[in-house]
Amino acid sequence: MGFSIALIVFSGLLMLLVLMHKGKGGGLSDMFGGGMQSSVGGSSVAERNLDRITVVVGLLWFACILALGLLMKSSS
Repeated sequence: MGFSIALIVFSGLLMLLVLMHKGKGGGLSDMFGGGMQSSVGGSSVAERNLDRITVVVGLLWFACILALGLLMKSSS
């Protein structure tokens, strides 16, 4: 039961994080300072942090999928 709730929470969070990423024409991350490019090159600190958070939430989402699959396999 706990993994099912975690999966729902991580799914919603992952959707929001992906929508916040900058696309070709900009994204919602511009609202949080992602539109300001550093002179060094690459992406801004906000964009890099958003990338890191998205990867972590994606890995947690994947771990929940695996845990649910193993629990369902062992219970049957």
